[in-house]
Amino acid sequence: MTRTDTPARALQESHLPVQAKLAAAWASFMFLYIYVDYLALYKPGFVNEILGGVVHEFDTGPTFVALALTLMAVPILMILLSMALPARVNRATNLVVAALYIPVTVYNADGESWTYLYFYAFSIGLELLLLAFILRAAWTWPRTVRATADRDLAQAPV
Repeated sequence: MTRTDTPARALQESHLPVQAKLAAAWASFMFLYIYVDYLALYKPGFVNEILGGVVHEFDTGPTFVALALTLMAVPILMILLSMALPARVNRATNLVVAALYIPVTVYNADGESWTYLYFYAFSIGLELLLLAFILRAAWTWPRTVRATADRDLAQAPV
């Protein structure tokens, strides 16, 4: 085969399972989620607030730490669950968790100064795009025809 045999030389599309797409989206969400928190440490005075026991006006006691861990652990676990759960449960879980994380994501901008508007608007916008991708992928999960319907069609008179 020569170069002139295929003028367009189109790339072959890879068809990934929905589970892999969801897991990749949750992994991307987690990297973004973690790096936004990490980069926030560079804001002037932020580390001093943490050392003073306050983050976004919340005391950094055991309740705050447990809540922060929960907010981080759920998307982390969604990476595994998106690959391991059966399709029906997987779809429902992704729809519920992604929908619940939309207000959580938007709330992260609450009380932030206008100085960092671009940082938070960009990061929250990207997180919302990933959540929208997850919702769309789960909502449009391909369905299969039941075996009984196939059998009924095969037995139908022609």
